Amino acid sequence: MSERNLDFDTVIDRKNTGSLKHDFREKRGKSDDLLAMWVADMDFKTSSCVEDVVLKRMQHGIYGYTEPMEHYFDVLLAWYKKRYDWIVDKDEVVLSPGVMFAMATVVNNFTKEGDSVLIQSPVYMHFRDIIRDNGRKIVENSLVIGDDFRYYIDYEDFEQKIVDNDVKLFLLCNPQNPGGRVWTEDELRRMGDICNRHNVIVVSDEIHADIVLYGRHNVYANLGEAYAQNSIVCTSPSKVFNLPGLQLANIVIANEDYRKSFKKGIDKTGYSQLNTFAIETGEAVYEHGEEWYQAMLSYIRANVEYVIDFIKKYIPQIRCMKQDATYLLWINLTELGLSSIEQKELIEKKAGLWLNDGRAFGPEGKDFWRINLACPRSIVEEAMDKLRKAVEE
Repeated sequence: MSERNLDFDTVIDRKNTGSLKHDFREKRGKSDDLLAMWVADMDFKTSSCVEDVVLKRMQHGIYGYTEPMEHYFDVLLAWYKKRYDWIVDKDEVVLSPGVMFAMATVVNNFTKEGDSVLIQSPVYMHFRDIIRDNGRKIVENSLVIGDDFRYYIDYEDFEQKIVDNDVKLFLLCNPQNPGGRVWTEDELRRMGDICNRHNVIVVSDEIHADIVLYGRHNVYANLGEAYAQNSIVCTSPSKVFNLPGLQLANIVIANEDYRKSFKKGIDKTGYSQLNTFAIETGEAVYEHGEEWYQAMLSYIRANVEYVIDFIKKYIPQIRCMKQDATYLLWINLTELGLSSIEQKELIEKKAGLWLNDGRAFGPEGKDFWRINLACPRSIVEEAMDKLRKAVEE
């Protein structure tokens, strides 16, 4: 298939499409004139191979119950091998409508009410939701900011929290969201060894694994058999190919008992076959999406570097966390000396931007804001100019 959607500069109007990012301002208490750079989806057209397979299936005219055929698993496992040198048996893969659906299923089926589940704050806000809403106890191992303004792990606290709270599950964010950190093999092993020692199951959210801008992603289960057998790895094409609305995730579970339990947990929800178009598009991007994928990565990387350079030059009071992965930049406003309320007024009222308030990711997110840079450069430039003027004023 010849790729046609390599224009990332054109601004596409997403209003009146039911877009969460653009069409629900009033319901979320936001002004209609804010520049929306918050929720984690892209303002780019996805690979044209998606359009091709959707059109072909649409013209077929029958949308009955659908299961992935062998070719789906062939191209998925080839993707894993090429990207991460990760060898997976197709029987280890369980399909899910989403990563968070899968993680909630694990929380529900591998723990009981009142059990403790560990997270590392600040972290993707819905980790807390699925723990709290299912009647489990949230235990937090706060990440530490190093001298290089990157997140690091307090291993002593990590293990102490597990012991003190009899933790059953650890929800790992790998790469880390919102900090954009790619965990090294050594860091993952140290956490994994502690979890294995205390019989804590690791659930690794690797939805951003394919959006690594610098370095290489390390799959948790690829560290060795001891780690694979005590983990559940959640992957998806949704972030990297901008397909979250189609709802597809690939959950890799090497441990046969865990896999059976996970499938039983899905059965309890009444969920069966995936969306027909999700299967079709997932297969298409894993097989034909390489050209678009590489072009997208280059564009995002350039956007990130532009913003970091711009802020360093024109708004030095703001600090950017050193980012390895994702299109979500984590910026800190501490040096402006503003309260949280004043920061919100600066970002929304004066700069006219709709960003994610860092406090949503945990108390450690105070004074931070998350900005989505998966949009045309002209939008990024406009946002930076607005932010610069607001700070100057």
